[in-house]
Amino acid sequence: MLIASYNKAAMGDVLVLLTAQSAKDDLREVKGNVTRVTHANGELVGFNILNVSAQVALDATVAGQVALSVEQVAAVNAVIGAAGFDDILAADDAPKLVVGYVETAEPHPDSDHLQVTTTKVSDTETVQIVSGSPNMRAGIKVVVAKVGAMMPSGLIIWPSALRGVPSNGMIVSGRELQLPNAPQVPGALILPDDYAEIGTPFDRFAESAQKLFID
Repeated sequence: MLIASYNKAAMGDVLVLLTAQSAKDDLREVKGNVTRVTHANGELVGFNILNVSAQVALDATVAGQVALSVEQVAAVNAVIGAAGFDDILAADDAPKLVVGYVETAEPHPDSDHLQVTTTKVSDTETVQIVSGSPNMRAGIKVVVAKVGAMMPSGLIIWPSALRGVPSNGMIVSGRELQLPNAPQVPGALILPDDYAEIGTPFDRFAESAQKLFID
């Protein structure tokens, strides 16, 4: 997994790369413009690369998660290597925000408002997601933020457990996607049955998404 984030307007010319969830006791090693971050046990967490646009072609208008191409990752690896680090990052072009289908929704064994769902996110993949959406039920088409997704708020989706039950992803609302006219209350975005096939990448800037809450 490789999560890349770039926001030149807010953070300057810095590319943030994550391969694991960060922790309070993470260690940092700086060499030139490259900062390597690891857990205390040595596991790689990621890199921060300053003045990155001098060596890696990035869109300066992007503000958030970016999907790095194979060529861009190769350029990043060259920067990391030139700084004196021997880590090799792998490109990850799998879509992280997709159309999903809730196959089952059962009450959480230790909560009166959470539900444990089995949610199909492709023809070959079904994940367990714990949801607190009041409109959650089986048989609906939804938008799923898979593990590794970055929400518009900057929240990154990691594997988690809610009251002891594993959850791998998040079924999101129109509010969380920052769609125009989305209700500013909790509740999953329920897509029309004919919106798109299960597993289709969900582009929140596409015309079809932008009109979901417009009559």
